[in-house]
Amino acid sequence: MLGLEDVTEAASVAEALATAVRTEPASALVDVELPDGDGFELAAKLTVMPWRPRVVMTSAQFSDGFPTLARSAGAEAFVPKSELARAPLVAWLSES
Repeated sequence: MLGLEDVTEAASVAEALATAVRTEPASALVDVELPDGDGFELAAKLTVMPWRPRVVMTSAQFSDGFPTLARSAGAEAFVPKSELARAPLVAWLSES
């Protein structure tokens, strides 16, 4: 087992926050673009929850500022969607 399991998907910031409160995930892969807000705001809210989930940000779009914004929001990293298959997600998202 790679250390990641029980995947849940949320389509919005509101749904993600409600799901996080209900399930207390250890980690989250968060898209920058969400219909009711941006993923940076979501990451900032997730990373201050009492159980402190680890967050990695992603997006199909890329801006040079995204990695800095992701770190400022408390995320472990920003990875463009085109690079997700090669990214060390398990290392960033696993509890260790």
